[in-house]
Amino acid sequence: MHRTTVYLPEDMKARLAVEAERRGLTESEIIRRAVEKELTRRMSGAGIITDPLPEGVSGRTVEEHLKGFGEQ
Repeated sequence: MHRTTVYLPEDMKARLAVEAERRGLTESEIIRRAVEKELTRRMSGAGIITDPLPEGVSGRTVEEHLKGFGEQ
């Protein structure tokens, strides 16, 4: 493993400590799990990683989908 320094706001660090204690895990393990989850989820063009859109997803905004809705 490699050591990485992460700067957290005081309130987030406090919540992390409480959650680690509650789960019986180290703070590092919770952070590793959160990073893994972020790195493996499919993104739709937003966030720190941008994967291609999944098949069948248009990438259009809600406004684009609703354009003309209810008009005659």
